[in-house]
Amino acid sequence: MRRRGVDFRRPVRRRLSNVVWWTICGIAVLVFIVILSKEGQIESRPTISRRPYWHDRIMEGLNITDEMLSPNSVTRQLSDQISLAKAFVVIAKESNNLQLAWELSAQIRNSQALLSNAATRRTPLTVGESETAVRDMALLLYQAQQLHYDSATMIMRLKAKIQALEEQMSSVSEKSSKYGQIAAEEVPKSLYCLGVQMTTEWFGNPNLQRKLRERKQLEAKLKDNSMYHFCVFSDNILASSVVVNSTALNSKNPDKVVFHLVTDEINYSAMKAWFTMNSFRGVTVEVQKFEDFKWLNASYVPVLKQLQDSETQSYYFSGHNDDGRTPIKFRNPKYLSILNHLRFYLPEVFPALKKVVFLDDDIVVQKDLSGLFSIDLNGNVNGAVETCMETFHRYHKYLNYSHPLIRAHFDPDACGWAFGMNVFDLVEWRKRNVTGIYHYWQERNVDRSLWKLGTLPPGLLTFYGLTEALDPSWHVLGLGYTNVDSQLIEKGAVLHFNGNSKPWLKIGIEKYKPLWEKYVDYSHPLLQQCNFH
Repeated sequence: MRRRGVDFRRPVRRRLSNVVWWTICGIAVLVFIVILSKEGQIESRPTISRRPYWHDRIMEGLNITDEMLSPNSVTRQLSDQISLAKAFVVIAKESNNLQLAWELSAQIRNSQALLSNAATRRTPLTVGESETAVRDMALLLYQAQQLHYDSATMIMRLKAKIQALEEQMSSVSEKSSKYGQIAAEEVPKSLYCLGVQMTTEWFGNPNLQRKLRERKQLEAKLKDNSMYHFCVFSDNILASSVVVNSTALNSKNPDKVVFHLVTDEINYSAMKAWFTMNSFRGVTVEVQKFEDFKWLNASYVPVLKQLQDSETQSYYFSGHNDDGRTPIKFRNPKYLSILNHLRFYLPEVFPALKKVVFLDDDIVVQKDLSGLFSIDLNGNVNGAVETCMETFHRYHKYLNYSHPLIRAHFDPDACGWAFGMNVFDLVEWRKRNVTGIYHYWQERNVDRSLWKLGTLPPGLLTFYGLTEALDPSWHVLGLGYTNVDSQLIEKGAVLHFNGNSKPWLKIGIEKYKPLWEKYVDYSHPLLQQCNFH
């Protein structure tokens, strides 16, 4: 095939490709121009600063403004001066420089007035209007520094002041505790009067003694283990009466309730007269005196033996042999009272009984207690409400764990419990020889090196591993020294006024007194004669 000549070839495709190429280049140039114009617009826009979220939260929480955060803020300068001046006022007064204290106080008021006016008109303070106040305050602060009212001196003086106040508070607290203890130990005149009146009534009224003899037919109940047996060891007639009366009034079967009251010889006749003269819904009441217990002697009872020791007598009754180092509450003679320690001799006091509920005389009963006698103690001797909801009531609080005997035998974090309302299984008691355990520990505490206070520490040792925890609603404590949740009080079966503020004393906590007083018949002629009200 013959090729065409050059003049006869077709240039259409080359021309077309050139057009496409120039078109693409044009479009690219236009795009580049558009991009440059966009960047120019972005750069020309004003910069918008965004504060972080936390910045606004801090501003709001500290109640400050942007003006106060400015390095040239007059408001902040005045505020700082006021804070420092207030501290100097205190130091100046302590140093008896009343003139400087007055001048600083006056200048503080001037500066505060400026800040208040600025806040009211909602415009920042200017240098011109605050210059005089800033300069005057600066001069006074400089004057205070020249008088050695600098930070170090202020800190030292404040520390000294705090220490002096702490010592004063400690002294006042010690005196308060001492006077409170004395007030708690004193017998109110009305109670003393009642005891005298009842003793006179017993010996002067033959009808009372005849009435008591007629009740001898009820003696069978005293040993009947199908009855509900309660025991109270007390020398307080009225308190014991409230325990019996509140139990009787809240009992579903008062005729099955038997109370065994043990007192001392001084109050024996008065107790017999009161509980013979008054009836408590058919409740049986027996009154005994511990002096009649032949087994209660120094050869058997460690506490009686310790009472014969001259050092023990001096410790509890003189209060001067250790220069007052021992708190008065540890030296209360009641902690050596036989009535207090009889709780460790229940099988001897009640040889015929199998189970008994022990009640302190500073309690009030609000519910029927018959359910206590059907509680399974699971082979334990003591049923009690535990008090270890906080560390204060664990074993280490009551016992001396620096002593090797205590450290070797007892867990310091073991849960404490309360005396005041306890269920005792006397069958298990006799089987485990619990009284012998008590004697063991009591004899080793002659020098008070294992514990110092009361009957609860030896109780914790004696019944260690022999205590069954009861539902807390059975026994609510604290009404004699602290605030107690009203719901706990409402649900409580037994309310315990443990502490110095007993409800029959003037120092009793007023809001809890009605819980106790509603079981006292203030219309009783003998109570009126003795000014009970």
